[in-house]
Amino acid sequence: MEWISDPATAGGWLCERLDEDWSMHHFVPHGYEAYARVFHPAQVRSLPDRAMPPMDDWVRMPDAEQQHLMELVIDEEITWADTAEVFGTTMHALAQWYPLVRTPRDGDVRIAPDGREYTGPGEGRMPPSLLAALSVPLIAHTSTPDAGFVAVWEGWGGLLGGRGGNGRGFFEFSDGPLPEPSGWSSLKTSFENPFRKPRWHPGILSDEISKGPRLELPDRSHVLFSAAPSAFAHPDWILDVPWRDHEAEARGFAPDAEHPSILWPEDLAWVMVSEIDYDSTIVAGSRELVRAICADPAIEALPIREGSWLNWDDDEINR
Repeated sequence: MEWISDPATAGGWLCERLDEDWSMHHFVPHGYEAYARVFHPAQVRSLPDRAMPPMDDWVRMPDAEQQHLMELVIDEEITWADTAEVFGTTMHALAQWYPLVRTPRDGDVRIAPDGREYTGPGEGRMPPSLLAALSVPLIAHTSTPDAGFVAVWEGWGGLLGGRGGNGRGFFEFSDGPLPEPSGWSSLKTSFENPFRKPRWHPGILSDEISKGPRLELPDRSHVLFSAAPSAFAHPDWILDVPWRDHEAEARGFAPDAEHPSILWPEDLAWVMVSEIDYDSTIVAGSRELVRAICADPAIEALPIREGSWLNWDDDEINR
């Protein structure tokens, strides 16, 4: 994968097919035969012999009991359809998570009648294994599976360098004294002299990329790379992308990389959009591709109409 220093040439076609309104076409291009909505998995947490306690009970619980229960907790992925069955709501193509689980939009978790705790799907990203599964029908429905483009939203913390900070930091906890962080002196200096020029903080990507041009789309800017769609057909794709977070790995974190925001092959047979504020991914392509995606047992997906609205309050059925 190589950085594209002239993103408008390769990605300008997207802007021509997007709308200014807040339908899905603010992010997903018009002009395709069909569209599929791929639902990101939610998380469900349970205990083997009792219901999950509400947060207020966790807070009042003695530390020893809390620790014991945490050791027994089982975390699993769950589909939207299975979640709807538990809550007695209706799964459909335009379903929204909060109405589906009968929870206000500002509620992070919900304990269901079955005693399990449900947490909403990730926004703007799906598990690497799901992207790998989705890549199978994608690469089967393009004549250029080994040539294409991938765009990554510029706003992920730490992705790009910047003056005054890069959007993230690392913290170390210890029972004993810790050495003064290397950046502490510069932090103190910035408070002592607020008019000094902000220092440049490198990001995951190089300074050249950080300072370079972006693929500018409505309300979103992206870093663009050349990329074979087939490169994402294995769950370990995170090991090979240029935006892999090596610094976090050096500090003991597992290998990781941000999810592609937009992916398309050179022949433009389809486009995959994982909008940062959506808890689902939209694929635009042929009718055959959409049928293949929706029929794949490894993927929870439903066909949606062109022009659909996917905002949090657009679920007309589960109101």
